[in-house]
Amino acid sequence: MIVDVNGHSLNYVARGTDDGLPVVFIHGFPFSHRMWEPQLEALPRRYRAVAYDVRGHGDSEVGHGQYTIELFVDDLIGLLDHLAIDQAVVCGLSMGGYIALRAVERHPERFRGLVLCDTRSEADTDEAKVKRAGTIAAVMSWGVPAFAEEFVKLVLAPRTLTANPLVAKKVRQMITATDPLGICGTLRALAERTDTTPALPAMNLPALVLVGEHDTLTPPADAQAMARALPDAALHVIPDAAHMSNLENPAAFNEHLLGLLGAIGN
Repeated sequence: MIVDVNGHSLNYVARGTDDGLPVVFIHGFPFSHRMWEPQLEALPRRYRAVAYDVRGHGDSEVGHGQYTIELFVDDLIGLLDHLAIDQAVVCGLSMGGYIALRAVERHPERFRGLVLCDTRSEADTDEAKVKRAGTIAAVMSWGVPAFAEEFVKLVLAPRTLTANPLVAKKVRQMITATDPLGICGTLRALAERTDTTPALPAMNLPALVLVGEHDTLTPPADAQAMARALPDAALHVIPDAAHMSNLENPAAFNEHLLGLLGAIGN
C-alpha cells in the first residue's frame, strides 16, 4: 500500500490484526520489504506486522536522493503516526538496525521492543567512508547489475550461494530493482550516520540481538558488544548464515524473534 509520509510516497505491507502487538520491520541496504517475507509468514495473526520500503528502495518514492539516517527515522515515525501506532516493536537488519537504533534514541517512548539483526551501533570509520565513496563511483560507472553480483557475495554465506540459489536470486532481484539514485543516496546516508553506541545503556526496553555466524560485514563481535551495552538484551548467533540471517536460516531466526514477541506480549 502506498501512503504519503512527510510529503513522500512510502510503500508498506501489513499482516495480522490491527489491535495486535505492532511489529515493524526495516530492511537492509539495498533491499526492500520483501526480505522479510519469511518473518511475515511466520508471525501468528494475533500480531500486527508491518514491513515497509525505506525511501529510495522497493516501491517507495526515490525523490531527490539527498538522504540521511535522520530522514529515514522521520519517515519511520511518520509511518507509525499514519498507522496510529503509539508503540511498536521495531526489527531492523543492517541499515534497518541503524535506523531502529537512532529512532529508539530519539523517540524512546514510541517503542516497546528492539530487534537488531546483523548490524552495529558504531558510525563508519574513515576507511568505510572511502569504501562507500568507491561503491558510489562504481554504481555510477558500471550500473546496478554489476554492483549486485558483487554485493550478493558479500551478504550471503558461501553455503547459501551453493545450497540455496533461490535466496541468492531473491537478494539479487531486490538489489537490481533498486534505483541507482536510491543506492547512491543511501550510501551517503550510511557514511554520515551518527554513532549510537553511547546511547545503548539508556535503551531500557526488551532487546534481541541476532547475527549470522559467518557475517563478515557486521560480525558476531559487533553484536556481542551491543548486547553487553544494552540493559535488557539477549544475543543469539544464527548458524549457517552470514549477513542475511533472516533469509539464510529463517527457522532459527523466527524462533528467537517469536520468543521475544511472546515475552513482550505476555
